[in-house]
Parts: sequence; structure tokens; C-alpha cells
Amino acid sequence: MKRSIWLRLAPYLFTLGFFALWEVACRALSISAFVLPPPSAIWAALVQYQKPLYTNAFHTLWMTTAGFGLSILFGLAVGLLVGSSRLLQAGLNPLLVGFNAIPKVAVVPILVLWFGVGWLPPVLTAFVISFFPIVVNVATGLATIEPETEDVLKALGASRLDIMTKVGIPRSLPYFFGALKVSITLAYVGSVIGEQNASNLGIGNLITRASADFNVPLVFAALIVLAVLGIFLVAVVDFVEDRMTGWAKRSQMARG
Repeated sequence: MKRSIWLRLAPYLFTLGFFALWEVACRALSISAFVLPPPSAIWAALVQYQKPLYTNAFHTLWMTTAGFGLSILFGLAVGLLVGSSRLLQAGLNPLLVGFNAIPKVAVVPILVLWFGVGWLPPVLTAFVISFFPIVVNVATGLATIEPETEDVLKALGASRLDIMTKVGIPRSLPYFFGALKVSITLAYVGSVIGEQNASNLGIGNLITRASADFNVPLVFAALIVLAVLGIFLVAVVDFVEDRMTGWAKRSQMARG
């Protein structure tokens, strides 16, 4: 019982300890707020600039969620397609790897050229940067079905579609949700990059303007807001994962 309570309190205690050490270090070493503001200065900036932070955070959340939703839709479709066929996997793998190797910062000017400055470039940047992990993990989950399992199911009269829908897709769900947790953070990176280069709103734009004004506490306050938003969306993914793949976690605990 006591261990369960400590496990629940651990995230809060560790977070408070981290910020307490940060505050003490800044004061003990007399670090300038221009270089590294202490948490107290960041909190003051959060209070002082709460309205622009809220407005821009909502915009970034919307951009990220839209891009992340597109990456789930297309990543799941392409992952199922690639994982269902060895021929497609061999043929598309170089294209996917090459696409992922392109620095996404280099893509933003092209998106601006095509769609102009506004909400679309950040959404598409979030999409292209978070698309690849979903494709790879879903395809991996489908491609790692044991040959023995496939042979038994075929002997029982199961078609290729039956094997994929009744065994392959359920099997790939833990891979899929693992990819979502990686992709959601990447989607934030993409939306912020897009906002810094092709938007007049959002946390990315706010960070750029605050940096130009040498307002370092506001920059860190914006980063804290991004961290909180990221934790929120990962918590949502965790909640859905627990409801859909609880069987996988229970089996892992049983083996442990």
C-alpha cells in the first residue's frame, strides 16, 4: 500500500525537487537571469504574460493536434499497407527512409512557398515530422507475426485478410501506441518550427519574438508551457492505450 502511494507521488516529488535544485543552484552560483532564469523568475513571467501565453498555447495545441491527427490517419494506413506485403515493404522502405532523413526545417520554406504564411505550414510540418515513427512501428507489428502462427491459421482456413485483421492488427497495437508517444513530441517540434518560420501566432512565434527582445524568462515560460502541453497529450494517449491494450500490459506483468 505504501509503495503504491509513493509511486503515485513520485512524479510530483521529483518535479518539485528538480525545480527546487534549479532555484538553489541559480541563487547559490549567482547565475544571471539573462543566462538561466530561476524558476521564480519563470513563474513571474508566466503570471505577467499569462494572456499571450494562453492565446498562443491554444494555437500551438490546435496546430499540433491537427498535424498529429493527420500523421495517425496516414501513418496507420501506410503502415498497414507496408506491413501487409513484403514486396511493398521492400519497395517503399528506401522512399520512407529518404523522406524521414530530410531535415524538416528545410521543408518549411517550401510549404510557405506553396501555402503562404498561416496555419497550414505548422500543421503540415507537424504531420511530416511525426508520420514516420507511426508507419515504422505499425509495419513492424504486422511483419513480426511468427511464421508458425500464420501456418496454423492458414491450415485452419484463415485468409491473409483474416490473419491481418484478427492477429496482425491487435498484435501491432502496442507498437502503434508506443509510436504515438514518440510522434506527439515530434509533432510539437514540427508545429513550433512551423510557427517560428511561417506563422504570426503560436508558442514558436512567441519564443522568436521574446528572443528578439532578450526576454529570457518569457522564453523559458513558453518552454514550460510546451512541456505541460506535451505531458497532457501523452497522458491522453496513455489513457486510450490502457483502455485498448490493457491485455498486453497484463501479459507483460504476468511474465515479470
